[in-house]
Amino acid sequence: MSARELDTSRPLCAEAALARGEPLAATASRVRRWLLVEYGGQWPYEPLDATVFAGALGPRLGERLRELGDARLCLVKRPGEGRGESVRVFYGTTPGRGGRFRQLELASHGELDDLDLGAMLREVDGPGEPVTHPLLLVCTHGVRDRCCAKYGQELCKALSAITPAGWVWQASHVGGDRFAGNLVVLPEGLYFGRVGREEAPRLLASYLEGRIDLPCFRGRSAYPFPVQAAEADIRERTGLTGLWDLLHVRTDRLEDGVWEVGFRAEVSGVAHRVRVERRLGEPELLTCRAEEPRRPRHFAVTPL
Repeated sequence: MSARELDTSRPLCAEAALARGEPLAATASRVRRWLLVEYGGQWPYEPLDATVFAGALGPRLGERLRELGDARLCLVKRPGEGRGESVRVFYGTTPGRGGRFRQLELASHGELDDLDLGAMLREVDGPGEPVTHPLLLVCTHGVRDRCCAKYGQELCKALSAITPAGWVWQASHVGGDRFAGNLVVLPEGLYFGRVGREEAPRLLASYLEGRIDLPCFRGRSAYPFPVQAAEADIRERTGLTGLWDLLHVRTDRLEDGVWEVGFRAEVSGVAHRVRVERRLGEPELLTCRAEEPRRPRHFAVTPL
């Protein structure tokens, strides 16, 4: 069976990961530049395979994103909406601090070829208007993984009921299918997992108060995995849940799979140093479509 075919006889990967107690910390995808393109049609396994990118547009768009190295294209659509007459596009960066996004409307997807995407995604300076509200991306990419369809749709409904119009967007693959429902909060680049109807109001309230909901926190997309692990551990131990309570100051690689990571508390100035060691779990089928078991990465954190 191809990895892109669906075997509905297998347990949902999200349920299996929860049952074996797989941790959420340090699982956020590494993304610093985002291109969100509205598309109300059927999403294929790979976003660039969508019919609107047929011909030369898809390869050219893919090449531009690969040149940036840390960019992700997500197809997005408003919950409950289909194809529209125009195409909304969001672009921006999530560097950890100072993230910002802009939005514009195009007459068609083909107009993407006329944009200087490299400059736009590097500088976040170009056409469109600044985005002045959060963008809540919920992965609902069912063709990619059935967990994203099941848990993502539920999360979309829950968040749409308690947020202003234009905040919540269904999104294609953001990474970490087995942690569905997955939510990415922009412009901060915060990843959250296992977010359901009950968790959504609490998580949103915390974010609007300037705090991170630690039980669902996967990490920041700007940070490498060891730094994500260190941040989550320090926050859990100290109770520092404010969005900007901690400043990452250094990462030293001690040996293969071992790092020393330093953060500083913004208000008190207290330094926090931890040792982070990468470990591999037992082989598992990590997604609903996986053919071969893989060993998931985990990180053990020790305060220094």
